[in-house]
Amino acid sequence: MLYIIDKVTDPYWNLAAEEYLLKNFDRPVFRLWRNEKAVIVGRYQNAHAEINRKFIDENNVPVVRRISGGGAVFHDMGNILFTFADKRIQGEDTGEMFRRFTSPVIAALKSLGVNAYLEGRNDLLIDGLKFSGNAVAYHGDRVLQHGTLLFSSSMGDLAGALNTRPEKFVGKAVQSNRARVTNISDHLPSPMSIDDFMNYLYSYISSCCGDGDDTMYDFTQEQVAEINTLRNSKYITDEWNYGKSPKCSVSNVRKFPSGLYEFFADIEDGRLNNVSIRGDYFFSEDTSFVERALTGVPFDRESVLSALVSLSGKGGNPLSDYFNGIEVAEFMELIFDYSGSTSA
Repeated sequence: MLYIIDKVTDPYWNLAAEEYLLKNFDRPVFRLWRNEKAVIVGRYQNAHAEINRKFIDENNVPVVRRISGGGAVFHDMGNILFTFADKRIQGEDTGEMFRRFTSPVIAALKSLGVNAYLEGRNDLLIDGLKFSGNAVAYHGDRVLQHGTLLFSSSMGDLAGALNTRPEKFVGKAVQSNRARVTNISDHLPSPMSIDDFMNYLYSYISSCCGDGDDTMYDFTQEQVAEINTLRNSKYITDEWNYGKSPKCSVSNVRKFPSGLYEFFADIEDGRLNNVSIRGDYFFSEDTSFVERALTGVPFDRESVLSALVSLSGKGGNPLSDYFNGIEVAEFMELIFDYSGSTSA
């Protein structure tokens, strides 16, 4: 396994490095890194809806899109990021991946006397309080899983930078669960600096997860240059980070157990056009395949259902590759039960 402890704190560069690691390395990788203040949005989220624009502008907080699914997160220098990149295991689902890659982190925390555990699809908790969210991305036979570790983050900045999406709390008793987060440092039996914690985590992971070919690794000058090129051509651009704000004649937002989904489309001559699907869901195939499959389809249930079931997926669910954990019937609800729709 290659072990990388990065000192770069530029969020644009670090997210470009994640893509580079996934697509250009063939050995297992464990990486620790940190970002200056930034909001990091999931691959298919509507960035404008996830951020508090006033706070972002007043505090010069970058908004950067990552290649993995999941929801928006706030980064600062009190937040540690960890990354595992490895080969995909045949038949392993997303939940199993999260368990595989978070278990050594949980074990490291337990060894420090912190009762951490995995709950739900991708969250790590201490005493019911969230300190880590995780997401995955795929390329060929490779998988990359990265996650946050709130160690000594500013909870005020975290709350200020991100919008509260009321629809995320449908079915929950208390909306204040949105703010139920914590820092690891508050639960350590003995005080520890963030640098000491990072060094401990590195040592623990290297001792428990090594593959007999372990190496501390620094990116080469050539690799740094390639990551810089990716940063400047993609990750710093508004086109990547924000995309085009959807102008919709139909829009709907629904919260399902597998995540938040947003559907936008124009209806022209009775057919769907400019279809855009956003959300914090997880995926193994590009959402654009579904958007293209629906484009030009008559806006009626029979035609839309026919387009959806024509897609290929695993386990008899044609949507399973594009939206982990949602069934066709649920997706039909998203498209047609659009109580929040507007007309152009």
